[in-house]
Amino acid sequence: MSILVVGSVAFDSVQTPFGKVEEVLGGSGTYFSTAASFFADVSLVAVVGEDFPREHLDFLAGRNVNLDGLQIRPGRTFRWKGEYGFDLNEAHTLDTQLNVFERFAPELPEHYRDAEYVFLGNIDPELQLKVLDQVRRPRLVACDTMNFWIEGKREALLKTLERVDMLLINEAEARQLAGEPNLVRAAREILAMGPKTLIVKRGEYGALMFSEHSIFAAPAYPLESVFDPTGAGDAFAGGFLGYLAANRNHDEGCLRQAIVFGSVMASFVVENFSLDRMRELDCAEIEERFRRFKLLTEFAGIG
Repeated sequence: MSILVVGSVAFDSVQTPFGKVEEVLGGSGTYFSTAASFFADVSLVAVVGEDFPREHLDFLAGRNVNLDGLQIRPGRTFRWKGEYGFDLNEAHTLDTQLNVFERFAPELPEHYRDAEYVFLGNIDPELQLKVLDQVRRPRLVACDTMNFWIEGKREALLKTLERVDMLLINEAEARQLAGEPNLVRAAREILAMGPKTLIVKRGEYGALMFSEHSIFAAPAYPLESVFDPTGAGDAFAGGFLGYLAANRNHDEGCLRQAIVFGSVMASFVVENFSLDRMRELDCAEIEERFRRFKLLTEFAGIG
């Protein structure tokens, strides 16, 4: 089952306490597509500049990511530079160069428009709405957003939220969007805006899923080595939506398993810089970590 994703493809320069890289492959659309591709076919809509190397295109195509919707425009590719301290939950942005991404106008190829699963990455909510106007009858639409859009494009964001099934954001963004410091009450406010499901990404503390009748919590997978958390939230979303698309099932049990698979994919991404860990990953490793994740949280019959 194919997933349509609209997001950024970028060059990242990242420094953490454990190393430094310059202009490596990044972007929300890239991380999402790579993670989701282990479960389903992915169709990517994004824009890059003429400086984008062939090797990166070959990597994405090798993961069965359809690039028919990837625009190559005159100019330079989007660049982001950031650093992390020992608190790896917060990135400090040092430089952002939108370049060709500043004029990005997502246009869906005709064969993308029948996508059943749609993920709207963290882009201008006005662009998210334009994408929704181009897809025909999606079974499930999920989206991401950030503080910049919550503050600066709130009206357009609220229109987007009326048309999506799921919203995936972090704790601070949930509180900001709802205007409510208590996360449980904030979730109730956000669900009233339109989404049937809210997933709150909590970094090294895991994730919370809220729906009308239930709350589900999953921890992050404990790791000895964490090099770079960049893209972990997008990899989480890719694993989550990829699992749902592969199973064509959105019931409570499947949603909970999808949360765990999302956490599994995020746990692999942070083990190296950029997408380097994903390049060597295989499905057997994913299944094994999922099995260990279940043991991590199992308590029935113990003691």
